[in-house]
Amino acid sequence: MKLLYTIFTVLFNSLLPVLGLLSPKLKLFAKGRTEVFQKLEDDIGDNDRTIWFHCASLGEYEQGVPVMKEIKSAYPLHKIVVTFFSPSGYEVKKNSDLADSVVYLPMDINTNVKRFLSAVHPEVAVFVKYEFWPNYFRQLEQQSIPIVMVSAAFRKEQSFFRWYGGFMRKALDRVTHFFVQDAISKELLTTIGKTNVTISGDTRFDRVASQIEMDNHVDFIANFIGDRLCVVLGSTWPEDETVFIEYVNAAPKEVCFIIAPHEIKERYVHGIEEKITIPTVRYSTKAGKELQEYSVFIMDTVGYLSRVYHYADIAYVGGAMGTSGLHNILEPATFGVPIIIGQHFEKFREAKQLQKLAGLFSVATPDEFSGILTKLVGHQEFRRQTGMIAGHFINSNTGATATIVAYLKTKI
Repeated sequence: MKLLYTIFTVLFNSLLPVLGLLSPKLKLFAKGRTEVFQKLEDDIGDNDRTIWFHCASLGEYEQGVPVMKEIKSAYPLHKIVVTFFSPSGYEVKKNSDLADSVVYLPMDINTNVKRFLSAVHPEVAVFVKYEFWPNYFRQLEQQSIPIVMVSAAFRKEQSFFRWYGGFMRKALDRVTHFFVQDAISKELLTTIGKTNVTISGDTRFDRVASQIEMDNHVDFIANFIGDRLCVVLGSTWPEDETVFIEYVNAAPKEVCFIIAPHEIKERYVHGIEEKITIPTVRYSTKAGKELQEYSVFIMDTVGYLSRVYHYADIAYVGGAMGTSGLHNILEPATFGVPIIIGQHFEKFREAKQLQKLAGLFSVATPDEFSGILTKLVGHQEFRRQTGMIAGHFINSNTGATATIVAYLKTKI
């Protein structure tokens, strides 16, 4: 297995320039990795003390933010290095003020690994949630650099827990400590002999809980809503539209909608507009318009969604009607907002938990969507109680960051 892994990784790395011709995302993936070592040389000096955080993509970065902030505050003279595997994380956060250097993670080849660790020379390596790179882990262990997994989540289907997973289990053997999200993850690790495990919870709860303390006011959103009841349809895909468009077009006049699609390319946004029969305005065309004349506001921009949820009376979170994956339900929950999602959320622990508490509803058809919206819109007390459940769910699950940071301080 080790030989196959090495052959595949080396082959993939050698093909990156060619793969970059196949799609814009692969082009970013390939080009970004040609610039890593020069950027590290510019950002990190030989005498700098550093702490390395690795995040697969944007979601993992958001999980890591609370820990990064606390570490940066506690160790202001240290430099924080953040690596990404995916362009969808790197391209959004490459200019983050939180880190002193943000780069792609070089492919897991020994020559890359040694060069990267020589340039970064971290005192501790923090891996957020996923990604276990055998060569990085081996070199980190050999250099006595602690490897700490945070907000980790394991499933029995993963190779670590299969008869053929010996090679990847060896990578886990090198981890100094696991901070996992739940008891199931700890139990699975126990079955393969791991006792260096703490159930800390998920740092995403700390991340979203801090949003309440921020200034969430957005003038144009407040002007659009006025005194109407607001339904936010966040991170939506075409599959999600199949369940909510019918209700949107027939909704009572006292209800308004904010749609924040996951994809904001013109072709896709125009497609949404064509399906809606009531007055609709976009963020990009709002200038000079009396916004309360419109019933639907389409956010064809990025960066506002967490604040938009502050204005929601009800939220639908997209991704679970199709196969793209459920988006972040914790953002609306932290504001005490009742949540509706699609039908495919089996792998999303927090969604299953919140559904059991009756703070979240899953729908599969337009009729089901209309039914729960009608109940939430028409019964204020039901809406208030459901929102309270969602808000309490967030508050009762905070605290992972403090546990993790206390441990990291013993390693820095």
